Amino acid sequence: MTSSTDISHQETNLQTILLHTCCAPCSAAIVEWLITAGIRPALFYFNPNIYPQTEYDNRKAELTRYAISQDVEVIDGDYDHEFWLQQVSGLEHEPERGVRCLQCFKIRLLATARLANERGFSQFATTLASSRWKSLDQIAQAGHWAAAQYDGVRFWDKNWRKDGLSERRNELLFENGFYNQQYCGCEFSMR
Repeated sequence: MTSSTDISHQETNLQTILLHTCCAPCSAAIVEWLITAGIRPALFYFNPNIYPQTEYDNRKAELTRYAISQDVEVIDGDYDHEFWLQQVSGLEHEPERGVRCLQCFKIRLLATARLANERGFSQFATTLASSRWKSLDQIAQAGHWAAAQYDGVRFWDKNWRKDGLSERRNELLFENGFYNQQYCGCEFSMR
């Protein structure tokens, strides 16, 4: 069986994709790459894990500013940090890349799969896979699990760290003067 990571854009005939986004620095190079590849992304900003709300708002504002400059739609997910805390209850002391992170990815990617299903996207991806601080295996597991909840929706588990995208991320960070956070997002990742 071929992994969706190995399937090129030409083979999947992608024209649009729902892209879960966590922030502008992680999104910019991916958005640029998708547009260059002829794939029109719609960005879904759904990050109830981010704490405090001022941090959430800063990240959303930067992402929105960049999306407007690229003429790309941003769909704003609801910010419900209390719901997120309930969903990770008991996992507060897990290390980064531990069970809490997997649960967090599942929460966010399930919401993305649901929106993809509602809006008629056959495929979704996430910018979480661009961060060197995240486990690609956990992201793929959560994404494929989320996609399996909806018929006709697939998760594209592309490794956004390859093919010069990490370097381009850093260039775009500088060129755009993006606010660049110093922790993943939740209060537990601030440690």
